Amino acid sequence: MKQLKNNQPALLLWVDLEMTGLDPEYDVILEESSFLTDFDFNVLSKSSYRIFHDKQNLEKLFKRNLWWQEHLDNQNQFLDNIDKGYKIEVVEDRMLDQINQCCNLTTDVFLAGNSIHSDRKFIAKYMPRLDSRLHYRMLDVSSFKILMNFKYNLEFNKDNNHRSLLDIKESIDELKYYLQFFKLDEQ
Repeated sequence: MKQLKNNQPALLLWVDLEMTGLDPEYDVILEESSFLTDFDFNVLSKSSYRIFHDKQNLEKLFKRNLWWQEHLDNQNQFLDNIDKGYKIEVVEDRMLDQINQCCNLTTDVFLAGNSIHSDRKFIAKYMPRLDSRLHYRMLDVSSFKILMNFKYNLEFNKDNNHRSLLDIKESIDELKYYLQFFKLDEQ
């Protein structure tokens, strides 16, 4: 196997978004959390924001999604604190600042997380400047999950609390768990 000699810096932007559903055409982002790390998972910066929405609009979106109807405690947490949110443009600015404070414009920044393709769709729609700053490739922990579960019968137990900051920590811990089973010979 050929070992790459890549001296170009690269970072991981671990993102977890809580949304009203999975369709960015109809649903909205409720909460954003992110960790910017190196590839040793050292946290360089982190952020967590609630997104401001009109309460009546948000209630309508919750009503059209069965998951939210079954998780009324989660729904109430968002509705009770709706006035504490930030506009999505402010959150996007802060996320870009988070990246720019830790690296220069030539640094590749890869989006990372669990089932991150869903989050990427919402980022593309609601935070297009952030989307254009991110590398087109992504590090999706769920790919490791599929391989380790079905080929090696290994499973990482998660709390599945559906709060973005805790979900990111779990995603990083899950990838660390899977990586311990990989052994690369030093040459």
